[in-house]
Amino acid sequence: MEKPRMQVKYEKEVRKSLADKFKYKNLMQIPRITKVVLNIGVGDATKDYKLLEMAVADLQTITGRKPRINRSKKAIANFKLRENLPIGTSVTLRRYIMWEFIDRFVSVASPRIKDFKGFSPNKFDGRGNYNISLREQFIFPEIDMDKVQTIRGMNITFTTTAKTDEEAKHLLSELGFPFSKK
Repeated sequence: MEKPRMQVKYEKEVRKSLADKFKYKNLMQIPRITKVVLNIGVGDATKDYKLLEMAVADLQTITGRKPRINRSKKAIANFKLRENLPIGTSVTLRRYIMWEFIDRFVSVASPRIKDFKGFSPNKFDGRGNYNISLREQFIFPEIDMDKVQTIRGMNITFTTTAKTDEEAKHLLSELGFPFSKK
């Protein structure tokens, strides 16, 4: 199996750029992406289970992997939520599939976001991980607009081994993430 294009770019260009900028002494200190997690919350699934099935189908179409169903941990009366009810779905991508997804996300899906001016540089969590919230799943070309009944947003988390947000931002921007200038 051939290495994904984005992984080759990371190994040949991005690693060297990071090592030069941050003066790492050891190759293992250079930050890398370890996993990508896609999550769709479906709070309405407590009333209609078909909504959850549609979200699972969308996530499976986007990633090519079977998502897991997330269940509520405790009961909250104000939200009419009981313990162990299905309320969302998520999938974790690693290695080969992760690099393929990052490539498709940066080169195909990101330009299709409406009124896109770049990703916010303020969405880092302080430990080098980056979170993106999307309003609709239509930015992915795999999704057929005619078959979708409800528009669902999703969260995407890029988990890195970077120690600081500056290192993680440099890593992601070298991979082609378009950050806004703010």
